[in-house]
Amino acid sequence: MLDTRSQSKKPPVGNNMKFVKVAAPLALFCALGVSPAFAVCNISDAKLEEAVLKSPELRKPENRYLVHDLRTLRDAAFVLWTYGLHDDCERVLANIRQLIAAPSMAKLAGNDEDLADEQLAAGEPKQHEGGGIQGNRDAPDARPLINLDDLGPGLRVDEIVGSEVRSSDDKIVGEVRNVVIGTKDRWDYAVVASGGFFIAGKDSIVVPLRYLQVNEERTSFYLRISSADVKAVPLMPDQKYLWLADEAWRAKNDAIFQKLIPDPVRSGTPSVPQANTDSK
Repeated sequence: MLDTRSQSKKPPVGNNMKFVKVAAPLALFCALGVSPAFAVCNISDAKLEEAVLKSPELRKPENRYLVHDLRTLRDAAFVLWTYGLHDDCERVLANIRQLIAAPSMAKLAGNDEDLADEQLAAGEPKQHEGGGIQGNRDAPDARPLINLDDLGPGLRVDEIVGSEVRSSDDKIVGEVRNVVIGTKDRWDYAVVASGGFFIAGKDSIVVPLRYLQVNEERTSFYLRISSADVKAVPLMPDQKYLWLADEAWRAKNDAIFQKLIPDPVRSGTPSVPQANTDSK
Protein backbone atom coordinates (compact mmCIF):
# COMPACT_ATOMS: atom_id res chain seq x y z
CA MET A 1 0.00 0.00 0.00
CA LEU A 2 1.26 3.45 -0.88
CA ASP A 3 2.33 5.49 2.20
CA THR A 4 0.63 8.87 1.89
CA ARG A 5 1.62 10.26 5.28
CA SER A 6 4.52 12.33 3.93
CA GLN A 7 2.41 13.61 1.07
CA SER A 8 -0.35 14.76 3.41
CA LYS A 9 2.08 17.17 5.10
CA LYS A 10 2.85 19.01 1.89
CA PRO A 11 0.89 22.22 1.33
CA PRO A 12 -1.14 22.48 -1.87
CA VAL A 13 0.68 23.72 -4.95
CA GLY A 14 -1.37 26.92 -4.97
CA ASN A 15 -0.20 27.77 -1.46
CA ASN A 16 3.40 27.18 -2.49
CA MET A 17 3.01 29.67 -5.30
CA LYS A 18 1.53 32.28 -2.94
CA PHE A 19 4.40 31.73 -0.52
CA VAL A 20 6.94 32.28 -3.30
CA LYS A 21 5.20 35.48 -4.42
CA VAL A 22 5.29 36.90 -0.88
CA ALA A 23 8.74 35.60 0.03
CA ALA A 24 10.46 37.03 -3.04
CA PRO A 25 9.70 40.71 -2.26
CA LEU A 26 10.52 40.14 1.40
CA ALA A 27 13.86 38.68 0.44
CA LEU A 28 14.52 41.67 -1.80
CA PHE A 29 13.67 44.10 1.02
CA CYS A 30 16.00 42.24 3.38
CA ALA A 31 18.78 42.16 0.80
CA LEU A 32 18.50 45.93 0.41
CA GLY A 33 18.47 46.43 4.16
CA VAL A 34 14.95 47.84 3.98
CA SER A 35 12.13 46.91 6.33
CA PRO A 36 9.00 45.40 4.72
CA ALA A 37 7.18 48.46 6.12
CA PHE A 38 8.80 50.27 3.17
CA ALA A 39 5.71 49.42 1.13
CA VAL A 40 3.24 50.68 3.75
CA CYS A 41 3.69 54.44 3.30
CA ASN A 42 3.17 55.21 -0.36
CA ILE A 43 3.14 58.98 -0.75
CA SER A 44 1.59 58.79 -4.20
CA ASP A 45 -1.49 57.17 -2.65
CA ALA A 46 -2.47 60.54 -1.22
CA LYS A 47 -3.08 61.72 -4.81
CA LEU A 48 -2.64 65.31 -3.75
CA GLU A 49 -1.92 66.79 -7.16
CA GLU A 50 -4.84 64.91 -8.68
CA ALA A 51 -7.08 66.31 -5.95
CA VAL A 52 -5.86 69.88 -6.61
CA LEU A 53 -6.50 69.40 -10.32
CA LYS A 54 -10.02 68.03 -9.87
CA SER A 55 -11.28 69.95 -6.83
CA PRO A 56 -12.82 73.38 -7.54
CA GLU A 57 -12.70 74.12 -3.81
CA LEU A 58 -8.94 73.52 -3.53
CA ARG A 59 -8.40 75.77 -6.56
CA LYS A 60 -10.18 78.72 -4.95
CA PRO A 61 -7.82 81.67 -4.31
CA GLU A 62 -8.59 81.62 -0.58
CA ASN A 63 -7.35 78.01 -0.41
CA ARG A 64 -4.01 78.73 -2.08
CA TYR A 65 -2.19 78.61 1.23
CA LEU A 66 -3.94 75.37 2.15
CA VAL A 67 -2.58 73.76 -1.02
CA HIS A 68 0.88 75.10 -0.18
CA ASP A 69 0.59 73.64 3.31
CA LEU A 70 -0.59 70.28 1.93
CA ARG A 71 2.48 70.12 -0.30
CA THR A 72 4.66 70.97 2.69
CA LEU A 73 3.06 68.10 4.60
CA ARG A 74 3.73 65.80 1.64
CA ASP A 75 7.40 66.83 1.72
CA ALA A 76 7.45 66.09 5.45
CA ALA A 77 5.99 62.64 4.78
CA PHE A 78 8.76 62.00 2.28
CA VAL A 79 11.43 63.00 4.81
CA LEU A 80 9.91 60.61 7.36
CA TRP A 81 9.84 57.87 4.74
CA THR A 82 13.50 58.34 3.85
CA TYR A 83 14.44 57.88 7.51
CA GLY A 84 12.42 54.70 7.78
CA LEU A 85 9.71 56.26 9.97
CA HIS A 86 6.97 54.68 7.90
CA ASP A 87 4.25 54.70 10.55
CA ASP A 88 4.74 58.43 11.08
CA CYS A 89 4.82 58.94 7.32
CA GLU A 90 1.48 57.17 7.01
CA ARG A 91 0.00 59.34 9.78
CA VAL A 92 0.98 62.48 7.90
CA LEU A 93 -0.58 61.05 4.73
CA ALA A 94 -3.76 60.43 6.71
CA ASN A 95 -3.77 64.13 7.69
CA ILE A 96 -3.31 65.07 4.03
CA ARG A 97 -6.24 62.88 2.98
CA GLN A 98 -8.37 64.39 5.75
CA LEU A 99 -7.67 67.96 4.65
CA ILE A 100 -8.22 67.08 0.98
CA ALA A 101 -11.62 65.61 1.87
CA ALA A 102 -12.63 68.64 3.95
CA PRO A 103 -10.76 71.83 2.91
CA SER A 104 -13.09 73.82 5.16
CA MET A 105 -11.15 72.37 8.13
CA ALA A 106 -8.42 74.89 7.33
CA LYS A 107 -10.73 77.62 8.63
CA LEU A 108 -10.68 75.95 12.05
CA ALA A 109 -6.96 76.59 12.46
CA GLY A 110 -5.93 78.44 15.60
CA ASN A 111 -5.66 82.22 15.43
CA ASP A 112 -3.86 82.84 18.71
CA GLU A 113 -1.14 85.22 17.51
CA ASP A 114 0.89 85.04 20.72
CA LEU A 115 0.95 81.25 20.56
CA ALA A 116 1.83 81.39 16.87
CA ASP A 117 4.73 83.74 17.64
CA GLU A 118 5.94 81.34 20.32
CA GLN A 119 5.78 78.39 17.93
CA LEU A 120 7.57 80.26 15.14
CA ALA A 121 10.26 81.42 17.53
CA ALA A 122 11.31 77.79 17.86
CA GLY A 123 12.71 78.10 14.34
CA GLU A 124 15.08 80.94 15.21
CA PRO A 125 18.67 79.98 14.34
CA LYS A 126 20.79 79.61 17.47
CA GLN A 127 24.12 80.19 15.73
CA HIS A 128 25.24 82.32 12.87
CA GLU A 129 28.39 82.42 10.79
CA GLY A 130 31.41 82.75 13.04
CA GLY A 131 29.42 81.46 16.01
CA GLY A 132 27.85 84.78 16.97
CA ILE A 133 26.26 88.05 15.96
CA GLN A 134 29.56 89.31 14.54
CA GLY A 135 30.82 87.46 11.46
CA ASN A 136 34.33 86.64 10.28
CA ARG A 137 34.76 88.86 7.24
CA ASP A 138 37.90 90.33 8.84
CA ALA A 139 39.68 86.96 8.72
CA PRO A 140 42.99 87.11 6.78
CA ASP A 141 41.84 84.45 4.30
CA ALA A 142 38.33 85.89 3.71
CA ARG A 143 37.52 85.93 0.00
CA PRO A 144 35.93 88.97 -1.69
CA LEU A 145 32.16 89.15 -1.75
CA ILE A 146 30.42 88.62 -5.09
CA ASN A 147 27.72 90.79 -6.65
CA LEU A 148 24.64 88.73 -7.49
CA ASP A 149 24.83 89.96 -11.09
CA ASP A 150 28.32 88.49 -11.36
CA LEU A 151 27.42 85.01 -10.13
CA GLY A 152 28.01 82.12 -12.47
CA PRO A 153 26.16 79.89 -12.77
CA GLY A 154 22.92 81.54 -11.67
CA LEU A 155 21.52 81.64 -8.16
CA ARG A 156 18.78 79.16 -7.26
CA VAL A 157 15.91 80.26 -5.02
CA ASP A 158 16.65 77.41 -2.59
CA GLU A 159 20.18 78.77 -2.20
CA ILE A 160 18.96 82.11 -0.90
CA VAL A 161 15.75 81.27 1.00
CA GLY A 162 16.71 80.35 4.55
CA SER A 163 20.19 81.90 4.28
CA GLU A 164 21.45 84.45 6.77
CA VAL A 165 21.78 88.12 5.79
CA ARG A 166 24.48 90.40 7.19
CA SER A 167 25.17 94.10 7.00
CA SER A 168 28.23 95.60 5.31
CA ASP A 169 29.91 95.71 8.74
CA ASP A 170 29.30 91.94 9.05
CA LYS A 171 26.60 91.99 11.72
CA ILE A 172 23.65 89.63 11.51
CA VAL A 173 20.48 91.24 10.13
CA GLY A 174 18.23 88.21 9.74
CA GLU A 175 17.22 85.43 7.41
CA VAL A 176 15.77 85.33 3.89
CA ARG A 177 12.29 83.87 4.07
CA ASN A 178 10.91 84.75 0.64
CA VAL A 179 11.92 86.06 -2.77
CA VAL A 180 9.68 88.27 -4.92
CA ILE A 181 10.35 88.12 -8.66
CA GLY A 182 9.91 91.49 -10.33
CA THR A 183 7.74 92.09 -13.39
CA LYS A 184 7.94 94.90 -15.94
CA ASP A 185 9.72 97.78 -14.19
CA ARG A 186 9.49 96.25 -10.73
CA TRP A 187 12.57 95.02 -8.95
CA ASP A 188 13.32 91.63 -7.48
CA TYR A 189 13.21 91.57 -3.69
CA ALA A 190 14.31 89.43 -0.78
CA VAL A 191 12.11 89.47 2.31
CA VAL A 192 14.54 89.44 5.22
CA ALA A 193 13.16 88.49 8.63
CA SER A 194 15.12 90.15 11.39
CA GLY A 195 15.85 88.07 14.45
CA GLY A 196 16.15 84.95 12.31
CA PHE A 197 12.51 83.85 12.10
CA PHE A 198 9.74 85.02 9.84
CA ILE A 199 6.47 86.57 10.95
CA ALA A 200 5.10 88.21 7.83
CA GLY A 201 4.56 91.93 8.17
CA LYS A 202 6.39 92.01 11.50
CA ASP A 203 10.13 92.55 11.96
CA SER A 204 10.79 91.95 8.26
CA ILE A 205 12.41 94.24 5.69
CA VAL A 206 12.19 94.21 1.91
CA VAL A 207 15.61 94.33 0.24
CA PRO A 208 16.10 94.81 -3.52
CA LEU A 209 18.23 91.88 -4.68
CA ARG A 210 20.53 94.27 -6.54
CA TYR A 211 21.74 95.53 -3.15
CA LEU A 212 22.83 92.09 -1.97
CA GLN A 213 26.19 90.40 -2.24
CA VAL A 214 27.12 86.83 -1.37
CA ASN A 215 30.19 85.03 -0.13
CA GLU A 216 31.96 82.51 -2.34
CA GLU A 217 30.31 79.54 -0.60
CA ARG A 218 26.84 81.08 -1.08
CA THR A 219 26.07 80.51 2.60
CA SER A 220 25.70 84.17 3.68
CA PHE A 221 24.29 87.21 1.92
CA TYR A 222 25.37 90.76 2.64
CA LEU A 223 23.65 94.12 2.40
CA ARG A 224 25.64 97.01 1.00
CA ILE A 225 24.64 99.13 4.00
CA SER A 226 25.76 99.12 7.62
CA SER A 227 23.82 97.78 10.58
CA ALA A 228 23.17 101.38 11.65
CA ASP A 229 21.66 102.19 8.23
CA VAL A 230 19.47 99.09 8.38
CA LYS A 231 17.51 100.78 11.18
CA ALA A 232 16.30 103.36 8.67
CA VAL A 233 14.67 100.71 6.47
CA PRO A 234 10.90 100.44 7.10
CA LEU A 235 9.37 97.14 8.18
CA MET A 236 7.25 95.19 5.71
CA PRO A 237 3.72 96.55 6.27
CA ASP A 238 1.52 93.50 5.71
CA GLN A 239 1.52 89.74 5.30
CA LYS A 240 -0.53 89.74 2.10
CA TYR A 241 2.17 91.53 0.11
CA LEU A 242 -0.15 94.42 -0.71
CA TRP A 243 2.94 96.62 -0.65
CA LEU A 244 3.82 95.25 -4.10
CA ALA A 245 0.99 97.34 -5.53
CA ASP A 246 1.68 100.28 -3.21
CA GLU A 247 3.86 102.45 -5.43
CA ALA A 248 4.40 105.07 -2.72
CA TRP A 249 5.61 102.54 -0.15
CA ARG A 250 7.91 100.76 -2.59
CA ALA A 251 9.38 104.07 -3.79
CA LYS A 252 10.09 105.12 -0.20
CA ASN A 253 11.63 101.76 0.61
CA ASP A 254 13.78 101.63 -2.53
CA ALA A 255 14.87 105.26 -2.16
CA ILE A 256 16.52 104.44 1.17
CA PHE A 257 18.78 101.91 -0.51
CA GLN A 258 19.40 104.19 -3.52
CA LYS A 259 20.35 107.09 -1.26
CA LEU A 260 22.80 105.00 0.73
CA ILE A 261 24.20 103.12 -2.25
CA PRO A 262 23.73 104.71 -5.71
CA ASP A 263 22.36 102.10 -8.07
CA PRO A 264 24.81 101.44 -10.95
CA VAL A 265 22.19 99.58 -13.00
CA ARG A 266 19.60 102.37 -12.93
CA SER A 267 21.91 105.35 -13.14
CA GLY A 268 24.31 103.92 -15.70
CA THR A 269 27.33 104.76 -13.58
CA PRO A 270 30.09 102.21 -13.04
CA SER A 271 29.99 100.00 -9.98
CA VAL A 272 32.02 101.36 -7.05
CA PRO A 273 33.52 98.89 -4.56
CA GLN A 274 32.01 99.33 -1.10
CA ALA A 275 33.95 99.63 2.14
CA ASN A 276 33.94 96.55 4.40
CA THR A 277 32.62 94.33 1.60
CA ASP A 278 34.38 94.28 -1.80
CA SER A 279 37.64 95.37 -0.25
CA LYS A 280 37.84 92.21 1.86
